[in-house]
Parts: sequence; C-alpha cells; structure tokens
Amino acid sequence: MLSPESMERYSRNILLKGIGLAGQEKLLSSAVLLVGAGGLGSPAAYYLAAAGVGRIGLLDGDTVSLSNLQRQILHGTKDLGRPKAESGRDKLLGIDPRLNIEAIAGRLTKENAEDIVSRFDIVLDCTDNFNSRFILNDACLGLNRPFVYGGVLEFTGQLMTIVPGKGPCFRCLYRNEPRIGTPGTPELGILGAVAGIIGTLQACEAIKYITGIGGLLIGRLLTYDSLTASFIDAQLERDPSCPSCSIKNF
Repeated sequence: MLSPESMERYSRNILLKGIGLAGQEKLLSSAVLLVGAGGLGSPAAYYLAAAGVGRIGLLDGDTVSLSNLQRQILHGTKDLGRPKAESGRDKLLGIDPRLNIEAIAGRLTKENAEDIVSRFDIVLDCTDNFNSRFILNDACLGLNRPFVYGGVLEFTGQLMTIVPGKGPCFRCLYRNEPRIGTPGTPELGILGAVAGIIGTLQACEAIKYITGIGGLLIGRLLTYDSLTASFIDAQLERDPSCPSCSIKNF
C-alpha cells in the first residue's frame, strides 16, 4: 500500500491507463542497472528515479571531467574529479531520498558481469564502447535478463531492446568490434541533446517492460537523426549463426 506521500508524488503515473496503482507498485519494487553514468545514463537515471524505480544501480569506473559536462547532466562543475557513480547517486537521492541507489564505482568485466547483472531485473546499456556491450550482451543472455542498447555519435543516436529468446541480440546487430583507430565521440563529437533523447527513450523502454505496457523495441532498431528531426524504425531478425544467441536454448 502506497503512503499518502507516494500517492501524491507518483500521481501522474498512477493516472495513466495501463500503469495505475499496480504498475506504480511494480516500479517501486523493481531494480534497474545502468551500465554507464554518462551521456545516456544521466537522463535515463533521472527519469527512472523520478518514476519511482525502487532500486537503481549506477555502474561506472570513470571520474567526472570538464568535457563531460556538455551532455552528462547527472554531474556539475563541483563534481569534477569525483567518481561518476557516486556523483550520480547523490543527484538521484536528491529527487527521492527513500530510493535505493547503488553506486558501483568500477568497470564491467567478464569476471564480474554475471554477478552484478544477476541482482537486477533489467539493464540499460549506457556504455560507450563495444567491448563492454559484448560482455553485457553475453551476461544478459546467460542470465535471461533483458537490456536496452543505446548508442550516440555526432547528431544521431539509436536504441534497441534485447529480450533473450524473443528477438535478435546485440551481436546479431554488430558481429565484431570496430577496427582499431575508427573515430568515435572523442574525435567526432556528439550533440548533448541527442544523448538526452536516446537515454530518455531507454528509460521509457525499461518502464514499459517493468509495468507490462505497450510494445518494446524487440527486433527493432530505432535510429534518430537530429538534423532532419526524423526517426527510422528498422525491423531486424535473429541471426541463426550468431555466436552469442544461436547457442542458447531459450
């Protein structure tokens, strides 16, 4: 039973058809892991906390630098040099101090991935490198955990929701890491608002999954082009020769 304070705090959620009181209680009892507390993780974390997700994990091994502040809105000038996981935790507790925010100041590795992911219901891939994404993909497949991929570069962004056994995985989409020397955001840049849009959409996918409403981006790669203000929704099939999901018995 929600307290009167919670009823008021989440009243706009509770009014929504398909969410209501039952959906809000699901959010409050859910656990979401964000791998990365930067450009994508910042808006996603804010909206998940504001929506009332009861336990949020922030996994990030970096510290806040000046160049982060153009898009990583969880952090400010006074946070320079602080671990991003701890800085992010403090901001989210400012929204609601009753939430359980777990700051995990470290990197995702093959050795720790399954242990960390197993403690959460759904994962948001807010990383900025393919190695971490492949590790996360395999851990989520092994544990039967859904995750929402997000990526941004220059003026564009994309996302897809991976639910093991219900569509393609991340390696169906990208078989190999880009070649060494391939330019990324440090060389090409990124419009901060694009990261805000994609991160917010990732949070929306997580909320839909938790509450059971709407349709998820399973087998659908959604690409946003800010210069033309357009979205492309591409349908994708599971790759029967995928080295990650083809060997799983879902």
